[in-house]
Amino acid sequence: MSDTLRIERQEPSVGGIVTGVDLADLDDATFALIHAAFLEHHVLCFRDQRLTPDEQLAFAARWGTISHHPYVPSLDGHPGVMEIFQVTGITETWHADTTQVANPPKITMLLARELPEFGGDTMFANMHLAYDGLSDGLRMTVDSLRAVHYGTELAAQAGVDKTAVTHSHPVAIVHPETGHKTLFVNDNYVRHFDGWTESESRPLLEYLYALAGNPEYQYRHRWQPGDLVMWDNRSVQHRVVHDYGDARRYLHRVTLEGDPLE
Repeated sequence: MSDTLRIERQEPSVGGIVTGVDLADLDDATFALIHAAFLEHHVLCFRDQRLTPDEQLAFAARWGTISHHPYVPSLDGHPGVMEIFQVTGITETWHADTTQVANPPKITMLLARELPEFGGDTMFANMHLAYDGLSDGLRMTVDSLRAVHYGTELAAQAGVDKTAVTHSHPVAIVHPETGHKTLFVNDNYVRHFDGWTESESRPLLEYLYALAGNPEYQYRHRWQPGDLVMWDNRSVQHRVVHDYGDARRYLHRVTLEGDPLE
């Protein structure tokens, strides 16, 4: 299968389209090539994948331990598969997934089941580049800070106290596989720096949040039926473009447990 594998870079900063591979029947040599490409591109889209939920879970398990969301239930009979069918205010803003837990997911995978005729794109931003673009002085400041991440409104809807799932993480984390530093703060989950008040934290946090909006850091994915898109939750932030009205957009999400952040 490695002879048919093709990976096409989408943007200089992030994103690759993968063709010529069946994720339900993946040999070790091909998986090794995909793994290397994932660390390089941070976001990969595998075209034409007609996976069952069990096959999606089997592919995900090759990357690590399946994670279970702290308060959103799984698809019946398939622990670890989350149904995505509703865009919320949370998903329409730049964020990384579930950063309020002790070890946030390292990888997220979405498989497109049903899509609107037009729209519903997902945008990604390379936060390694956001970190690298800081001035030397600001980078030194960021390196010294930790941010406190809280549960979101989804927790409240599920009957969970938003402050019950709360952890602090470094503002600049080290990627455990590449050693590259990346910004790890987002407006969905972070309220303040550790040891700072919210009002003291807000100006710098707003500046850091806005960096994901830099076009030079971005890739915009236009979905096709059968796309499986996986991204590095440690390296990129993402957001949905809700421009498709009431049309149906239905995907299956699987996440992989992360390592402690440093």
